[in-house]
Order: sequence, then C-alpha cells, then structure tokens
Amino acid sequence: MPTAPTITTDDTPRPVAPVPARKAALRPLILRLHFYAGVLVAPFLLVAAVTGLLYAASFQAEKIVYAHELTAPVGDRALPLSEQVAAARKAHPQGTVSAVRPSPAADATTRVLLSGVPGVDPDHTLAVFVDPYTAQVRGALEQYGSTGGLPLRTWIDGLHANLLLGQTGRLYSELAASWLWVISGGGLVLWFGRRRARRKVRGTSGRRRTLGLHGTVGVWAAAGLFFLSATGLTWSTYAGATIDELRTSLGQATPSVSAAGAGEHAGHGGTEAGGSVTPRPADIDRILGAARSEGLGDPVEIVPPADASSAYVVRQIQRSWPEKQDAVAVDPATGEVTDVLRFADHPVLAKLTRWGIDAHTGVLFGLANQIALTALALCLILLIVWGYRMWWQRGRAAAFGRPIPRGAWQQVPPTVLVPLMAAVAVLGYFVPLLGIPLVAFVAVDVLLGEIAHRRGRGTPAAR
Repeated sequence: MPTAPTITTDDTPRPVAPVPARKAALRPLILRLHFYAGVLVAPFLLVAAVTGLLYAASFQAEKIVYAHELTAPVGDRALPLSEQVAAARKAHPQGTVSAVRPSPAADATTRVLLSGVPGVDPDHTLAVFVDPYTAQVRGALEQYGSTGGLPLRTWIDGLHANLLLGQTGRLYSELAASWLWVISGGGLVLWFGRRRARRKVRGTSGRRRTLGLHGTVGVWAAAGLFFLSATGLTWSTYAGATIDELRTSLGQATPSVSAAGAGEHAGHGGTEAGGSVTPRPADIDRILGAARSEGLGDPVEIVPPADASSAYVVRQIQRSWPEKQDAVAVDPATGEVTDVLRFADHPVLAKLTRWGIDAHTGVLFGLANQIALTALALCLILLIVWGYRMWWQRGRAAAFGRPIPRGAWQQVPPTVLVPLMAAVAVLGYFVPLLGIPLVAFVAVDVLLGEIAHRRGRGTPAAR
C-alpha cells in the first residue's frame, strides 16, 4: 500500500504557462495534505507493506513447511470419507467435528476440522490431516479462516491485520487503508501537475532524482494502491461495517444457503449450519454424494447440522479463478437436497466484494496474484523510503522539514472550498479513521502556526 509522489517547491523557478486559478489555489492545499499525511501516516503504511509482503509469500511457504501434513502418496483407490473421519476421531477424540474437507487432489490429504479442542484458540479449529488411501493420520495443526490458514500463515495474517493485538490492533490497518488512496490520489495530482521536463529521472541527482523516482514509481503503482485501499476497507472495523450496511440496504448482501428446517426449502437468507451435531459415519458419504449430484466438484467443505432439525451444508471453497463457490443444504434423514445456492446468482456487489477480498489476500489468481501483491508491497516500501529521504534532503531545521506555508486553504475560491469541505465531512463520517486524523492534522497545524506567530517566527495562523 504505497504513498504516492511527494512534491515540494524548492526547484529553481522557471517560466510556466498560465494555470487556471482554481488549480493554482488547490495545488498548495493538496501539497500540504500530501506532506502531512505522508510523514505521519507513512509509518502505518510501512508496517502494512512489510507484513503484507510476508503474507503474500506465506502461501508458498506454507506448502513447503507443512508438506507432510498437506500431501500423501497417491494410492489406487480412496477410502470412503466416513472411514477417514472415523480415523481422525480415533486419533483425536476431543472436541466436535465442525467441518470436513475431502481430499481435493490425488496427492492431497483430507482435513477433518475439530472445534472445542482443549488448548486450541476458540476462534480456530484443529485440522486433522488424513491420508485418503490408508486413513493414516499424518498430523494435526491449528487452522484459521475460510482459506484454511495453518499456523505460519495465521501468525503472519494476524501481524498484518492487527499486529497480533486483537480487535484494537485492527485500527492500524484501517488507518492505513483509509489514507492510502488519499495519499496516492494527491500524489498523482501533484505529479501530473508538474511540467513534463521536471518529471524526468535521467540526468538528475540529489533530491530532484529522489523526487523523480518517487513520482514515477508512485504513478505506475497507483492503480494497485487504490485497489488495496478499497478492498482493505471492505472488511475493516468501522468503514467495513458501513459498507456492509450500504450493501444490505441496496439488497446486495452476500446470501447464504438455508440449513434451517431440514426438509423445507426455506430460501437463501437463513444462517448456515454451525456444525455442533456430531455427524454419523453413515450420513457423511450420502451427504457428499448428494452434493456431487448437484454438480459440486472439489474442493468442498461439509458442515454438520447446527441442531437436530437442521440440514448439512456442503459448499465449494475454491476462491482461485475460476471460482467454485456454490452451496447446497442436504437433509441428513433423507439425503435430499433442500436448498441450492449458486455463486452465479449472488448480487453484483456481493460478487465484486468476494473477488476484491480474494485478490487482496492473494488467492484469486494464485501465484500470479501473490507476485503482484509482492511487487506492490515493494513499491510501497520504496515510496515511503524515498518520501522520507526527500524530507531529509529538503532540510529539517526547525520547521519540520520546511513544509509548505500554512493558510493554503484561504486561497481556494469559496465555490470550490465549500463543496470540498462538505464532501470531506461526509467522507470522514463514513470513514472515521480518515476523518478523525484529518481533523487532528488541521488542529495541530493551526496550533503550531499560532505558537509560531506569537513567538514572532511565523505568519499568522489560519483562522
């Protein structure tokens, strides 16, 4: 999640073509906002970029670190799924079966997920890995999330999402996502507002060269940064809740297959099964067969009923392209399918949200997706380093890197300033970790200006 170009005004003045008054008035305002946001928010972005870089690599690392648990020698014929589940329960009798993920490939193990196991995080499950050909248990590891993250990826994911500080720590990542698009957008405006001759990198040195590198990389990475910002906000604490409410009000919420009232077609809106009922061995093979008859190919996850009156839920869990995310509910008493939900029938915004999150987390396009995320993370790290280097090269002195003079907003025409302030207020309300820091920036800026003015070292503070 990179910062876009940081522009300053210490280059030698040259004759320029007339600039429209509104653009000329807005540029110093954008420049000052970009400077403050870049200096103060960049540390959060840097942490997000470094941890995001680690997360992008964690998928491939996981395959290497847990190869023994994830794979099994290919045999002649896979055993019935019920026998595999029985073997997992014999090895790990504690807890309850919350889901079963049959082997999705010839050389892959089956995962039997157990909840309520002593010593396992309540938000996690214990994944028992079973050889589908011999029913031999090849190991057991904690698993988290719908993508089946194992301990290594779970730890890195927690570091990236909340610095391993729980719900409170999520504020850092939401702050980074809230400001990333603002910093990137401001940088684009500043970069393209410069004359072409002053954007070049070749033949330059010192701060001018740093600026050229910062701007060029920022422009090329901007689209990816906007994407990371937007998708990161979709499952954030505050802005994410607002987005969910908006989608629900528009009838664009993500539907779920109904498992309530086995034998009744309750429609797409009920809560999916919670997996609190221990599945009978005779049931699970029949349940899987019923799902296969509805066209649900691997990989799938089978979730036992939440209670005696509910149905099993079988859902596809492939989020790589082309995605497989259909789901069915199956009555355990009769083996009949009671509800079917196709991903093709999801509302448009629900699909876009799903694709956006999957691309953000690196699963939508597999390895290519992870390489792209790695490149974006590296770009962001470089942009932040170059941004701070420009601040250093420009001169720190007593004026905090000699930022652009205060009072830039006073030069903006009221016809532009009033709608702009209204838009910022509305946006800040719905994205609070953008609005609150912005108010803090303005307050600190005014306070520093007032102090400098009273000491006779600055211009009058903006009032």
